[in-house]
Amino acid sequence: MSSDDADGRTGPRDGRDETEDERADRKWSELIQEVRVAQTGVQILFGFLLTVVFTPHYQRLGTTDHTIYIVTVVLGACATGALIGPVSFHRIVSGRRIKPQAVRWASRLTFVGLVLLLATMASSLLLVLRAATHDTYVPWLVVAVLVWYLVCWYGLPFWARYRHTHD
Repeated sequence: MSSDDADGRTGPRDGRDETEDERADRKWSELIQEVRVAQTGVQILFGFLLTVVFTPHYQRLGTTDHTIYIVTVVLGACATGALIGPVSFHRIVSGRRIKPQAVRWASRLTFVGLVLLLATMASSLLLVLRAATHDTYVPWLVVAVLVWYLVCWYGLPFWARYRHTHD
């Protein structure tokens, strides 16, 4: 059960004694640290994807692989936009005294960015494995890796949240 004192301090639900602004500052700092990790990964992957079209091997790919490549680049561009979005969001609303709302929106952008990054990574893996081998097991291997990502990125955190969160 949460309580808010007259001074805006939060109650015992989370075990912290902080105001709404202090909580927003803490959550913002945590979010930015998380975004830095994801941004680095998506930017490296996106940069690599942008260079593929200029390689001689790209010209030899079939129509399906070209389509997979285009989808992958668009997913990477969207993931990059969503994961850089919180930085722009903060810069534009900074000083407007809406940090709690900004943290919520930035958190949503980050979540969307992570979902798009997941799709980009799965699509990239499909493209690379199709180029490396045309065996029929490639889609199954990609699905197995995708399931692994889902377990690591969403399954375990949601399980821990459910298991260890008390009213």
